[in-house]
Amino acid sequence: MKHMTLLVLVVLMSAGVLGGCNTMHGAGEDISDGGQAIQNASD
Repeated sequence: MKHMTLLVLVVLMSAGVLGGCNTMHGAGEDISDGGQAIQNASD
């Protein structure tokens, strides 16, 4: 029973980490797009 609880905990933590990476990647793209729009507006 201890092993099953540990396995579930590891799976949930892994899902959280992977979801966080995806969120940060999307935020980075949004910031980059915003910077590009500002640069284009100044030209």
